[in-house]
Amino acid sequence: MSLVSHATSERRGEDQWLLRFELHLPCAYADLWPALTTQDGLRGWLAAADVLERRLGGAVTLRWLNTGTVATGRVTAWDVERVAEYTVSEHGRIRFHLEAVGTDSTVIRFVNERGGPEQVRLDCLAGWHEHFELLESAMAGRPADWSAWTDTRWARLREAYASFTRA
Repeated sequence: MSLVSHATSERRGEDQWLLRFELHLPCAYADLWPALTTQDGLRGWLAAADVLERRLGGAVTLRWLNTGTVATGRVTAWDVERVAEYTVSEHGRIRFHLEAVGTDSTVIRFVNERGGPEQVRLDCLAGWHEHFELLESAMAGRPADWSAWTDTRWARLREAYASFTRA
């Protein structure tokens, strides 16, 4: 059973969106941090980090292995083991805020602030949801097999978001 719950979103002006996920993962934040902030970790669930300068202002280039999308930008927030934020072309601002719950559980508060019409909002809600399911799997020792990826799960999620989310 997935621990990923549906996201919320809100309109922030003409074609501007704030997408939010809150995930509760059964792992220590020290174990989760590398999955969000290292080349090997990101590859297991999100994208290849072709460039990743792990510091405030550092360069970042993410290449999505399921779609081929390339996003370049900067590290716009960095607080070791607590906050990693990347502001990149294509996806806008993506922020991961970790909070330990005891010694073996972590809450991730994720925000994606981005532009685009309603169709892009739905695409991104489904995409992030699927990627967070892949993160959950990667943290359980099963990183994504990008060669086997199809858009079937994404399409089901997108349909679900279209049917019950309205900004």
